[in-house]
Amino acid sequence: MPCIDTGRVSLFFRGCRQRHPSVLLLHGLGGCSESRRVVINGHKGEDMPFIASNGLTEAGTSKTIAVGGMPGGMNVHYHDLGAGEPVLFLHSYGPGTTAWITFHKTIGGLSQHFRCILMDLPNFSKTGPIVYREGVHAVQARTAVALLDALGIARAHWVGNSQGGQSAMVAAITYPERVGKFVMGGSHIGTGGDRYLMANRPSEGNRATAQALDDPSRENIQRYLRVHIDDESLVTDELVDYIHRAHNWSPEFTEARRQSVSVPHDYTPDLATIQAPVLLIHGRYDRMVAFEVSIAILNHIADSRLVLLNNCGHWPPFEKPAEWTAQVLAFLRGY
Repeated sequence: MPCIDTGRVSLFFRGCRQRHPSVLLLHGLGGCSESRRVVINGHKGEDMPFIASNGLTEAGTSKTIAVGGMPGGMNVHYHDLGAGEPVLFLHSYGPGTTAWITFHKTIGGLSQHFRCILMDLPNFSKTGPIVYREGVHAVQARTAVALLDALGIARAHWVGNSQGGQSAMVAAITYPERVGKFVMGGSHIGTGGDRYLMANRPSEGNRATAQALDDPSRENIQRYLRVHIDDESLVTDELVDYIHRAHNWSPEFTEARRQSVSVPHDYTPDLATIQAPVLLIHGRYDRMVAFEVSIAILNHIADSRLVLLNNCGHWPPFEKPAEWTAQVLAFLRGY
């Protein structure tokens, strides 16, 4: 039976009603990726896709805060959900990628146990815009620490996928006192990529990403997603529209990305210095970053373990949310 509750998101889910302020949601018992008609702060909005399993929406949990970390500071866009030990989530690489689209399928379960802070990285979504000329993962790690500072958090667990995982790794190297445990996967070791032993370079995913960045048309975005996600049925028109809009919404952000230069840096010599426990989760059919890179990381970090998800590409939290969440929960809570 549909539910109407003025001023809140209401969800009937397995007999449990949960709410979030400032949004009106009308829906029945559909899956977490269906669109629903909403009203935010009394104003009727568009159909809002990609609702978390506990009924939370991207718009309803959106926050922005001014932080340091760059000359003149910057605005960081993030979502802050749940209570408990803080966990900082850093999202995947690619045009139009956001923290919400990367992790929204997992956050309903994880936010029952932890305070989950989903951060959009510089020049993604609404974080920035900034122009930088240094290694992008150093920029991302420093910005993430600046967000923790602004939120008054001394230490957190870090959870990342793709570039987000690599930036969590860089934080464990550069700011070890700020990192408890961390999760990464689909991540390179070096900024600028790694020399593969068996896989091709540049990877198919890298080529598709470069084409989409050079010409971010809807067609190129769709092709890029079909390379990154193993199950092509997940590459819906809804997802393509979301990514296309998130990448192209702001001329200022487009120009900041154009002017920014990421300087290559190899972190391989630093891996053995990492003391934080790490869980690596990699998709077996990742066509962006070959899983041999996670094996290489496993060989260098003493307190590490690796999970390889079958029938999965570059976005495990999006493609295999139940398996990914179970592995992350077990690791963060302790075996």
